[in-house]
Amino acid sequence: MTQAMISTADLSREEWLNYRKRGIGGSDAAAVLGISKYKTPFEVWHEKSEDYVPDTDDPSEAAYFGNILEDVVATEFARRTGKKVRRKNFMLKHPTFHFMIADVDRVVVGEDAILECKTANQFLAKDWDGEEVPDAYLVQVQHYLAVTGKSKAYFAVLIGGQRFVWKEIERDNELIDMIIRQEKKFWYEHVVAGVAPALDGSSAAERYIKEKYPESEKEKVVNLGKSDLENLKQLEHIKEQIKLLGVQKAEIENNIKNQMQDAETALTTEFKVVWKNVVRQGLDTKKIKKEKPELYDEYSKESVSRPFTIQSV
Repeated sequence: MTQAMISTADLSREEWLNYRKRGIGGSDAAAVLGISKYKTPFEVWHEKSEDYVPDTDDPSEAAYFGNILEDVVATEFARRTGKKVRRKNFMLKHPTFHFMIADVDRVVVGEDAILECKTANQFLAKDWDGEEVPDAYLVQVQHYLAVTGKSKAYFAVLIGGQRFVWKEIERDNELIDMIIRQEKKFWYEHVVAGVAPALDGSSAAERYIKEKYPESEKEKVVNLGKSDLENLKQLEHIKEQIKLLGVQKAEIENNIKNQMQDAETALTTEFKVVWKNVVRQGLDTKKIKKEKPELYDEYSKESVSRPFTIQSV
């Protein structure tokens, strides 16, 4: 039987984030399996490590409105289907694999089912066409079904603020077994062991490297191997491609701006383009340094960085 981990009814955002460090949640599952567009295995590992301090700042606008609209989506699902739903208000954990946790949006009264509420922008509408469900979300609800023991899940989705769809997802024990195997391997081989997964291009990996090696040792030189040489060659090629793409990007932007002339907004059948004046306040540090040097010295601070550069030898 599913075990209640903690009541979420009165948890602060900081407390909730800290409890999420204790296991792999539904939104982590796709990342652990390597199929998430938004998070990597390294980021999950970093978030679960002992020294990680959760970001308690306000969530992004997308996350904020997703939370705000959850009630609206759940209410509309109940209205359209005639089903009754209610909050669980508990963070749950798997009865056997305690590292698997779940914080489900709603349970469906009178059915062995849960409800997952989503909001999506109009550009992701195709992801929900027909019987389609994004892979990451499918893994998320199968993770929840594994933790709760329920036999089915419903998705209720508000798309672009004006289109509503709902879908029924049956429990897939074969997929659940695979999810459990992958999450168990990840939890014990990486989180418990304190061994990072392969480094990737995420901001979490970048922070990890900066924190682990904040200062260089003067005059110290290391010799890199053949594979590193190939990686550096590839990096130089990528940088050249980025430079070329930057030129192409600027050309397209300039042509669109020329079409807009002095208009603030431009519209197509698929896009809205905004090009308007924005006023920002900033400090003239050069002037302060020249006219108020004592004030500049009092409030200036020294920062240390490690620029990464490549030169031919």
